[in-house]
Amino acid sequence: MNDYSEKGLLPAGLADMLPPAAAREARISRTLMEVFAGNGYQQVKPPLIEFEEHLLEGSGAALASKMFRVMDPVSHRMMGIRTDITLQIARVATTRMKQDPRPLRLSYSGQVLRVHGSQLRPERQFAQTGVELIGPEETTADAELILLAREALNALEVRNYSIDLTLPTLVPTICDGLGIDPGVAASAREALDHKDAAALENYDTPLADILIALLKTSGPAKGAIAALEKIALPDAAAAQVAALKQVVAQLEKSAPDLMLTIDPGEFRGFEYQTGLSFTVFARGVRGELGRGGRYRLMDGEPASGFTLFLDSLMRAVPRRPADDRLYLPFGTELETGFALRQEGWKTVVGLSAEADIAAEARRLQCGQYLGPDGIKKLS
Repeated sequence: MNDYSEKGLLPAGLADMLPPAAAREARISRTLMEVFAGNGYQQVKPPLIEFEEHLLEGSGAALASKMFRVMDPVSHRMMGIRTDITLQIARVATTRMKQDPRPLRLSYSGQVLRVHGSQLRPERQFAQTGVELIGPEETTADAELILLAREALNALEVRNYSIDLTLPTLVPTICDGLGIDPGVAASAREALDHKDAAALENYDTPLADILIALLKTSGPAKGAIAALEKIALPDAAAAQVAALKQVVAQLEKSAPDLMLTIDPGEFRGFEYQTGLSFTVFARGVRGELGRGGRYRLMDGEPASGFTLFLDSLMRAVPRRPADDRLYLPFGTELETGFALRQEGWKTVVGLSAEADIAAEARRLQCGQYLGPDGIKKLS
């Protein structure tokens, strides 16, 4: 292997993003942030790396195995590279912005790094863009976030997407209400998440009956809600289902076209969620487009939010032909190029006289060029 090949080799899960993909990702991020800002979410920008104990406080402990750690040569304290920006927003909300009025609406965009990728997302470094809504307990906050995710995806012209709602705390709440041992509760939760009907039947009644009934409720939201209401649940668990029903009703009223499904037993990936959570999928697209849900800050304050993954969105957003690159022949007046850029063109200026302007434009991957009679499109 020569030196050039060696320099181009990167660790597994890491990759260079080249033109035009890098520009496309940047456009997606800008569109999302504009939608969030239009809905009153203010942008914050936490650092890529900070003290390890801050990233692992509270809910962050669930992500400890995914974190890269380094020693800070200045303070001689361990530092961690963020695996998720949500936890940093939680820190900001409970410290620097603790006195700001609630509800506090914050947005962010940035890169995260993880020790291991997953089967659906083998990438170890990727971009997150999202929002956090700090303070409110009401179900209207859950509905606001899901409708905001819908608006953002529609702004990107993403098609055939669905939002899968789940209650990751439902099974633990049921087991607590029935006085089930925590170890049994954990295994029951795992079995339901894996849709293991045979394992569910091995639990004692009434837990087995409830779990099997929950397994059968997964599907379109309207039918799932009706099925959930027929299950005899402990009061605290029934309250969670009632809150889910309220959110679904609000969503159906505000966005009747939104495809909603419910899987009440799913919890993998929602390690630090404490209430209604959701995942966004698109037909034919690898990996989830995003996920979000309720959680609590380090001081116990309620919060909810969602993160959209730009690598998945790149696979879901319709591709645009790269015909906005306009070649300007050598000698084109500076004012001419400036005026064209104001119109939205991306200009590429010739640095020496061309024998064939069209050929030079094609060589430099421009879709059009400026000729004596105006802008010409390459065939």
